[in-house]
This record gives sequence, C-alpha cells and structure tokens, in this order.
Amino acid sequence: MLQAPQDTCFSPRQTLRCPHGRVLDLRRPQVMGILNLTPDSFFEGSRVGSDADLLRRAETMIQAGAAVLDLGGYSSRPGAENISIDEEKRRVLPAIEAVRRAFPDVFISIDTFRAGVASEAVATGADILNDISGGTLDDEMLSTAGRLHTPYVLMHMRGTPQTMIQHTEYSGDIVTELVRYFRDKLAQLRAFGVRDVLLDPGFGFAKTAAQNHELLRRLPELRVLGLPILAGLSRKAMLYKPFGLTPDAALSGTVAVNTMALLNGARLLRVHDVAEAMQTIHLVSNSYPTHLSFPLSP
Repeated sequence: MLQAPQDTCFSPRQTLRCPHGRVLDLRRPQVMGILNLTPDSFFEGSRVGSDADLLRRAETMIQAGAAVLDLGGYSSRPGAENISIDEEKRRVLPAIEAVRRAFPDVFISIDTFRAGVASEAVATGADILNDISGGTLDDEMLSTAGRLHTPYVLMHMRGTPQTMIQHTEYSGDIVTELVRYFRDKLAQLRAFGVRDVLLDPGFGFAKTAAQNHELLRRLPELRVLGLPILAGLSRKAMLYKPFGLTPDAALSGTVAVNTMALLNGARLLRVHDVAEAMQTIHLVSNSYPTHLSFPLSP
C-alpha cells in the first residue's frame, strides 16, 4: 500500500473548524442532508420546489438529526446541463441566506466546483466547501478554500459531469490511484493553507458499478491518509440499476451500503434520507462501537 509522506499529511482531526465560529464534531459519525436547488438532479425527490419547500425540507432534516445541509445549484449527474456561474449563484445564494437565517446553528455546505460561487456562498453563511472536482474545474478553487479558511471536501473525479462516464478506465489498481490522487491534492491544499479536509472517494463519478463496490469494500485502505471520509452513496445507480429499478426504490440499498461505509470508516454520510441514515448510525454504533472510534485502527 502507498504511504502518505509526513510533509503532505494533515493531522487526524475529530473536529472541523469553520469560518463562522462553528466546529463540526466527527467523534461520532454525522449526517449531511442533500438539498438540490436544481431542476435536473437524478433523484426527483431531492429537488427543492420553492422557498417554502426549502425551509420545510431543511427543518425536517435538522429535526431528524442532520448536522450538515449540503446545498447545490449545479447538477452533477452524468450528462447534466452546464449552467452559467450567474445561474448557479441565483439558485444557491438566496437559499443559503434563507437557511442560515432560519436555522442559525446548522452547518451549511456549498456543493460547487466554482471559486466565485464558493466565495459568495461563504460570505452568505456557508461553512464547508464541497468540491466534486478536487480543484480540477476551476484553478482558483484550492487557493480560495485556503483564503476562506473553510473545511474542504476533496472528492475524486475524472473529466466533468458531462464526460465522466467516458473516464472509467484505470491503468492500475483503483484504490492505489485514489491514494496517489489524494496525496498529491493534499500537498496542494496544505500549500494554500487549508487546515481541515474530508476525503470523498467519489462513488459514481468516473467509476463503474464494479469499481464503486470495490472502493466501498476497500475503504479502510484510505486510512493511510489519516483524514475523515465522506461517503456519498445515497440512491446511486449502483444500488438500483442492477435490479431494473429507479432511484425512488433505492432506499433499502442505500441503508445497506451506508452500513458498510460506517463499518469501513466513514465519518460523514451524505444522504437524501436523513432519518434512515441516523437510525443506521445509531444501530451500527450500538452493535460495533469500536468500529466507530476515531481514527480507526489500521
């Protein structure tokens, strides 16, 4: 297995320091609820329809136990429409402002790969940058994360949302490639002054179903990097397409893979269904308490 050199390694943290004075505690796994401000997200049930719908959904997720709400205005499903930066801002900034005003204590994550959107989102009240591209789609994103002093979700993806399904061929072992990718990106983030990072393997992004399942099984191998892991498996195609189903019928599969992710070291579950994810965390923590200590023993 690849080793992560000390000069590119962040100190393992149980807490993430956010720019507005909030501290996200990951000593116990937490849930990130998805709020899609897009008309074309792959799961229709996740699309926010109005301002009132946004606040109703946010309140429901918070009451169910979500620590973080992830707001995004650019659909990252395969073949998604490429919208302008102005349109993305129009969708997300008023929503962040409304959620922050209504729920001042919740952590807000902005799901964007654009530095300009990220900057204005944090100024409006966002706490965390969730970048599907790892800084590959905007040269200013990594330096922006350092300047804003926000926790940064570093995800692995190839290509763009429009082209990623064409980039599923890997020359060698996929987990080894991810460790190399994360190691190199962490060196860049450290150079820009980013203090807190979560790793996201990018399930479903430039990966086949078989590759997704291999990554899930081998998730503990990412522990060499010493950082908390975000698992975004909710209602993904790997859970419903093999059965000829649709995302609407993928809740039971989501619960199953989230259980596996927790047992393999995930600290944050990004989900559409918060109550079910919280129940999963509760049951796993009661049955396997040593598996949810931080960090997991190699």
